[in-house]
Amino acid sequence: MSKKKKQKLEHEQELIAESEYAIECENLVKIYKTDQIEVVALQGLDLQIKKGELVAIVGTSGSGKSTLLNMLGGLDKPSAGSLTVNGRNLLKFTEEDYMIYKRNTVGFVWQNNARNLVPYLTAVQNVELPMLLQGQKDRRQRALELLDAVGLSNRLNSRLDQMSGGEQQRVAIAISLANNPSILLADEPTGSVDTKTSDQLLQVFKDINQKRGVTVVIVTHDLRLAKKIDRVISIRDGRTSSEIIKKTHAEIMSESKGWDEAGDEAEREVSEELVVLDRTGRLQIPKDYLEALEIKGGSKVKADLDLENERIYIHKAQ
Repeated sequence: MSKKKKQKLEHEQELIAESEYAIECENLVKIYKTDQIEVVALQGLDLQIKKGELVAIVGTSGSGKSTLLNMLGGLDKPSAGSLTVNGRNLLKFTEEDYMIYKRNTVGFVWQNNARNLVPYLTAVQNVELPMLLQGQKDRRQRALELLDAVGLSNRLNSRLDQMSGGEQQRVAIAISLANNPSILLADEPTGSVDTKTSDQLLQVFKDINQKRGVTVVIVTHDLRLAKKIDRVISIRDGRTSSEIIKKTHAEIMSESKGWDEAGDEAEREVSEELVVLDRTGRLQIPKDYLEALEIKGGSKVKADLDLENERIYIHKAQ
């Protein structure tokens, strides 16, 4: 290794060690352009995910969640703003930087198993493949350990057509961990399996997060699955619009009414959705709220704001 590359690597390791966050997005923008059309997929998204967190990102089709995941995975490049992973800004990456990043920093699990697995290879051979391309030693032993970690030690020599959808996804998770990434990205990983298998796969992700300290980001439209994850971030129209905070019923009652007696309700968990303000103070208001107030969005639309008793009220302009 040349002296210049060695110094660069040492600098990057220092950035990783210093950063509190695995992922930071600030005013992130992604624009897709063709000769005749321009589509804004992300328009000023702000997001922070700490190292070692397990996070679900939800949103409707076209909200920008898959675009975000593709940029986090190094499969697409941001148009503007800041996207920092382990202290490194991806907007400053060279093609070589992206190649090393995809190889060493992130693991990716796709919804479509055909993108995860080579059908004519066995489970253990599939897991060995990325390590083979890297020239790693002790590939077989590590592949066996990873398949055991996802509960497939009894399916080592099974091919794709001999496994269920849930088993295939477990192999895909093992493959994504083959090069020991610090961040695991999953795009609708339970989209093609039943409820029971979905719960089992979620437990695999939780085990990886808790036992290996890997930061896990799951993009899903399955709200039932998202409810079982501690931190849920909602993206709407290319921006971070809200975050689901899980609290006990007693905590919410105590905060809102000064109620100190938890009683029998203390352990009942309730999800409270909080809107998110970005660093410039922008607030995204749900469309159904605006429609209820008969306010139509637009660059020249005005609404009345009132501050009363530490609350902000929005009214249709008179």
